[in-house]
Amino acid sequence: MIMEKEGKYAYCIIATKQERNFGPIGINGCEVLTIGYDDLSMVVSNHPLAKLAVNRETMLTHAKVIEEVMKEFDGVLPVRFGTIASDADEIRNLLDRRRREFKSALRNLDRKVELGVKGAWVDMGVIFKEIVKENRDIRRMKRKIQSDAGAKNVPAKTETGKMVEAALQKKKADEASKIAEALRRTSIDFKLNKTGGDSQFMNASFLVDKGREKEFDNIMDDLSAENRGRILFHYAGPLPAFNFVNIAIYPEEWEK
Repeated sequence: MIMEKEGKYAYCIIATKQERNFGPIGINGCEVLTIGYDDLSMVVSNHPLAKLAVNRETMLTHAKVIEEVMKEFDGVLPVRFGTIASDADEIRNLLDRRRREFKSALRNLDRKVELGVKGAWVDMGVIFKEIVKENRDIRRMKRKIQSDAGAKNVPAKTETGKMVEAALQKKKADEASKIAEALRRTSIDFKLNKTGGDSQFMNASFLVDKGREKEFDNIMDDLSAENRGRILFHYAGPLPAFNFVNIAIYPEEWEK
């Protein structure tokens, strides 16, 4: 039986000369430790060089390992999910060649965390009523459809559906912008990500200095109180800064 060659799965990069072992918290329950070069270290665990299984469990483990490292280090540079080196020498070589880039990125992330905010409307019936109330053209088309002459007017129904969808997307953007504006005052940067479903209007990531987390929390509390019964917020963090830096390492870079 041919044994698969063992490689090194990469989670993140930290600025330390000390060797560290974070315990058996890695993918497949493997020990997570550091491989260093000068004052940089890659956090890794053993993993076969064969293609990694991409599923919810491995992706969650990848993120959880980085979150565990964040408990001890103020600057943590996430490496893109699925990155595997052949051996420790390849990692040391990479840390040497891209040292300036990694050091600069670590300085930019020092004492900073990512906070995630998702917002969803509680009652879509209320939202659609607001859309009709706010849009004169939609009201006119609905009256036309409801009249005897327009009861079977399929083109009118189709056109009205398109108008409502466009109005919904605008309402999502406007509401997300309003919430983001309130939160960005305490943030260094923010990103609006793709949303899912009709009710979710916001899926945002904020890069926040650790010293301002409490201020961000207080604003979230105020927004939740102001929008109780209308908006359900999902607030997560601190998280690895995947939305603001995610180191990509391509196969051709694993050179000696």
